[in-house]
Amino acid sequence: MKIAVSGKGGVGKTTLAAVLARLYAEEGRKVLAADVDPDANLGMALGFSSGELEGLVPVSKMNKLIAERTGSDTYSPAYGKLFKMNPRVDDIPDRFAIEKNGVKLLVMGYVDVAGGGCVCPEHVVLKRLLANLIVQRDEVVILDMEAGLEHLGRGTADFVDSFIVVIEPGERSVQTYHNVKRLATDLGVKRVNVVGNKIRGEADREFIRSRVLPEDLLGFMSYDALIQDADREGRAPFDSGSPVIDEIRQIKAAIDRRLQA
Repeated sequence: MKIAVSGKGGVGKTTLAAVLARLYAEEGRKVLAADVDPDANLGMALGFSSGELEGLVPVSKMNKLIAERTGSDTYSPAYGKLFKMNPRVDDIPDRFAIEKNGVKLLVMGYVDVAGGGCVCPEHVVLKRLLANLIVQRDEVVILDMEAGLEHLGRGTADFVDSFIVVIEPGERSVQTYHNVKRLATDLGVKRVNVVGNKIRGEADREFIRSRVLPEDLLGFMSYDALIQDADREGRAPFDSGSPVIDEIRQIKAAIDRRLQA
C-alpha cells in the first residue's frame, strides 16, 4: 500500500502522515515513512527525539553516495556533464532509514537550485528513489509531500494507491485541492482524496462538503489544542491523547475500505 499526503504548509499533513504510519505499524504492518517535504519535520511527528534525528543526513545531501551512484562529481556544477540517469537506489532505504515505534523513517531532502526543472544528479537520485519506494517496496509506504508533484512522474504516480490532500475550511485551501487533483490526474493517479483539518464545527464540515466531490472526501480532523501542545513539546501527535487520533482511525478505515472495493 502506497499513500502520499500532500498540502500547503501548516494544514496538518505531517500530523496525518505520522499518525497513519503509527496506526499501520500498530497492526503489525511493515511501514516506511518518507519525508519528501523540504521543511522536513516528519521525524518529530513520528516520535523521534531531536537527539535521535541529529546528524540524520537527507538523501539529497549525501554527496559522496550520489557521486558514486551517478558517476558524477557532486562537489562541482553538474550541468552539461554526463552522469547516469538510472542509478541504483534500491538499497538506500534499508541502509539509511532509522526506526522507532515500528516505523522506519527515510528523509529524502530536496534539491536547492534556483529556478525549476533541475536535471542534476541529486534530482535524478531522488526521483529514482521515490519511484523505488512506490513501485518496488512491499511494505506500507507513507509519503509526506509538499503541495507540488515535481518528484512524481508518469509510470510512478499511477502506483500510488491514495493521494491525500489535506485542506482547511477556506477557499485558498480548497483551491490547492483542485490544483493538486488536476496535476495528479494528469500524471495518472487513480485516487485523489481529501481530509479536512482544523474543523471547529458543523459549519466548517459543510463548507468543505460543498466544495469537494463526495467520493473524494475521506473525513475530518477537528481542531484540538492537545495536538498543538504535543507539537510545542516535541511529542508525537499519536501519543498526545487527542480525540483527533480516533478521527484519523476512521480516516484510515475509509482508506482501507476504498482500496478493498
